[in-house]
Amino acid sequence: MNLDPFFKSKRIAIIGASRENGKIGNVILRQLLGKNFTLFAVNPSADEILGIKSYPSVLDVPGTIELAVIATPAQTVPAILDQLGKKKVHHAVIITAGFKETGNTKLERDLQDKLKSHKILAIGPNCLGVLDCHTGLDTLFLPSDRLKRPKPGHISFVSQSGATGSAILDLLAGEDFGFAKFISYGNAANVSESDLISYLDKDPYTKVIAIYLEGAQNGRAFLDASRTCKKPIVLIKGGTTSFGSSAAKSHTGSLAGSADVYLGAFKQAGIIYTQTTQELFDTIKIFDKLHVGCAGNRVQIITNGGGYGILAADAVFRAGLTLAPAGAALKSLKKHMPTAILSNPLDLLGDADDERYCLALDAAISDPNSDAIVCIALPQTPRLDQNLIKIIAAAYQKSSKPFVLVTTGSTAAKHFKTRAEAAGIPCYDYPENAVDALKRYIEFCRKH
Repeated sequence: MNLDPFFKSKRIAIIGASRENGKIGNVILRQLLGKNFTLFAVNPSADEILGIKSYPSVLDVPGTIELAVIATPAQTVPAILDQLGKKKVHHAVIITAGFKETGNTKLERDLQDKLKSHKILAIGPNCLGVLDCHTGLDTLFLPSDRLKRPKPGHISFVSQSGATGSAILDLLAGEDFGFAKFISYGNAANVSESDLISYLDKDPYTKVIAIYLEGAQNGRAFLDASRTCKKPIVLIKGGTTSFGSSAAKSHTGSLAGSADVYLGAFKQAGIIYTQTTQELFDTIKIFDKLHVGCAGNRVQIITNGGGYGILAADAVFRAGLTLAPAGAALKSLKKHMPTAILSNPLDLLGDADDERYCLALDAAISDPNSDAIVCIALPQTPRLDQNLIKIIAAAYQKSSKPFVLVTTGSTAAKHFKTRAEAAGIPCYDYPENAVDALKRYIEFCRKH
């Protein structure tokens, strides 16, 4: 199954292009203007839209079309697919809603029959569209002043729900995360989440695959694709309760199925399951940023706040990890910082400065007794300043162990966190979030 045209096409037709600001066909055309694409507006009621010549039908468009984007009323879509078949267009993004998610199963079957007979691959219907941050191909119908487009990076997000996916996309873009691809696939008439997983597994730009799922189109195919995928798949599932399952059926027409069955299958397939959007966000972050493996589950905590160190230790216990016993490298710190509490957590105390952090991080990195590091830096203490980020970033780059940073607070802490994230360090507001994400990372490393 060749899915490249959804992300790499140069000749694109927008069927249902509109002159009216805010309408879907207008937003999509506007998003693609000024980039390296040859665009064709299709609207029988207009001669020109946003400076682009408009054609009465796709059959009137000169030359070949690599990708069609359909944003017309649901009842018009089957006839448009007939036109695409005659035009030899084999890839379409169908934004249009009003199919099985509204109970109109007959129209959805008609659409699937047309796709099959004309050998057309389709994302959708009832979807938000697709975005490739490396090629600039953007068919999302949410304008960029409402939905921030992320910088190019290595996260690919596959979402059955356009709203959920776009909210996560916007949030991560605001945190300066980089994306490879975003795909809202809606009802999945003939390109499913399984097909997208297989494609992204081979995509050189994708490092981690995130998924919002309500119900798999083909459970066996989904599990097979996930099991063979070499990249981490981080998933959140909608419809794990009776209330959510009922809502899922009316949202994308999906039968969410038994939560226990799904969760058991996710585990067998090696999928990293998250229960909340915050867990999803935290887990995506650690897989996107970390660049090393992990040999075990012994965690060294370094802190300048004793209470936060204790909370981190509690989180380590609840996560099924263990505290690393202090090795010789850590014990040797006594001569440099006689008042520090040289155990685990390693408490540098409230008067900790840059030098103490530098020595402690070097010792933790070299200590063979630990497998991972949780570094807590609370910038409210008087002797810490923004220069500490350079020290932590240097240690992070040097470390052959997974390394997460925790910093909490308002203005100073947020600035500290922003700089840490810019340096590529996975940074968390709370120790519990950091340790939970670290647990998922360690478990994935054990299995791969």
